[in-house]
Amino acid sequence: MTRILPLLLALFAIILTPTAPAHAADDISAASRSVVRVVTVAMVDGEVVGFGHGSGIAISPTRIVTNAHVVESAVKYPDNVALGVVPSEGQKSYAAKLIAIDTARDLALIEITEARLPAAAIFTGPIESGADIVALGYPGNVDLATARSANDYITPRTPTRSEGNLSNTQAVDGVAMLIHTAKISRGNSGGPLVDGCGRIVGINTAITRADDGDSPFAFAIAGRELTRFLTDANQSYASIGTPCVSLAEADARDRAAVDAESRASAEANAAKNAAAQLDRDLKQARAEEDAQASRENRIALAGVLFVIGALAAGAGLLFYSQKNMRNAKIAGGAGAVLMLGAAILFVTRPDARAEIAAETAPVAADAPKLAAGNFLCTIRPDRSRITVSATTDVPVTIGAGGCVNGRTQYTKGADDRWQRILVPNEEATVTVASIDSTGRDYRVDRYLLDAETMTKAREIRAGVTLKSCTADADALAGLAAQQDAIRSALPASPNERLVYRCQPATGAAVKAAAP
Repeated sequence: MTRILPLLLALFAIILTPTAPAHAADDISAASRSVVRVVTVAMVDGEVVGFGHGSGIAISPTRIVTNAHVVESAVKYPDNVALGVVPSEGQKSYAAKLIAIDTARDLALIEITEARLPAAAIFTGPIESGADIVALGYPGNVDLATARSANDYITPRTPTRSEGNLSNTQAVDGVAMLIHTAKISRGNSGGPLVDGCGRIVGINTAITRADDGDSPFAFAIAGRELTRFLTDANQSYASIGTPCVSLAEADARDRAAVDAESRASAEANAAKNAAAQLDRDLKQARAEEDAQASRENRIALAGVLFVIGALAAGAGLLFYSQKNMRNAKIAGGAGAVLMLGAAILFVTRPDARAEIAAETAPVAADAPKLAAGNFLCTIRPDRSRITVSATTDVPVTIGAGGCVNGRTQYTKGADDRWQRILVPNEEATVTVASIDSTGRDYRVDRYLLDAETMTKAREIRAGVTLKSCTADADALAGLAAQQDAIRSALPASPNERLVYRCQPATGAAVKAAAP
């Protein structure tokens, strides 16, 4: 084996020209990034005496699922047969080692250590008969038609896709199998069967014979068997249970939900305004009743005083006719004063109309303002398109000027949203995170990109020198320009959109986790 190993490593380390990248906005192309060719090379006395290959798919950056029968020669003859993995992108192939195998389920787990691959997610929800599915892998009949040398089998290239429909699920020797119509052949073994969102629903393993013109059918190990195998192997994996919807459907549902919330908010404000107006009308009516009563009381009092004053004046005239001048002056003066008071009361009587205080005016909608503080954001599945990501709650701390979680500077866009575009070194994913000005709507758009587009995005990101929060206007303008440049390199639509609803949070609920 000491003479064989250098030859195998040289074989798997050949530098090769990469093929054209897959279309970045296509979910199936995104899933293709995780598909690999699994090869076995048998050598005796330094000479290659056998070569086999199948397909596989990464369920972690370094671990790959394939069929047990693809790697069985390496299990039987570990000293003479080596495993290799050929990614769908890049320039190199890599040596691999066996981690776990289950011959009953026909599944195996292998590992590479010199590279990292985009990991695919497993769909754990129900899949109905007739559902659209796609098989990905490296069918041998395609290789026979296109390969010109042994190097072509270890050249990274995009896997072949074949579309079909799910027929049904049947148990074969106690193992749940998906029967489907996607065309596969030898070489597809171990490759994934995916749904329209690129999530793994099964692992292709066999086809029926097409004797006498019979239509062939394919068999894939069901996703539930795969998850049990991975659990038994203590291997973590990403799983998604939400149904597959198109981005257009998700956007339509999002708009409908936003419109419904807007209508509900408008109706709530209208109800508040109606209640406030009713309260105002009642207060106005009570005020007018009080004013009317006060006016009538004033007029009545004026009338009484006038009558009494008139009687006093009459008494004064009587006393005057009797030559009783003293009493005549007293009675006449009192009458004059009373009639003058009556006139003053009548003239100053209150108006029957009344105005209430301005503080009871109808309630207006709250004016929007820049959010600041701690928020806990919860996924809205009805407004999202979830394909590969976990959907746990996201704590977000927003500071003044778009500083998020005390370390990441967001910039304000023309749509009144604050955003930051993240381009990681290790993952083949670009993330656009954005928050609306009220802090209530947090969104994550993820683009699952091919190697060429990721390289371009990383080159643009390398020019981003701002690594922390700032209030410097020039630094913010430079960051915004670089963010726009990165966005221009992205496809028109993301592969995944996560929409979160945020509420104010305090205390232990807040641990910064958002970008």
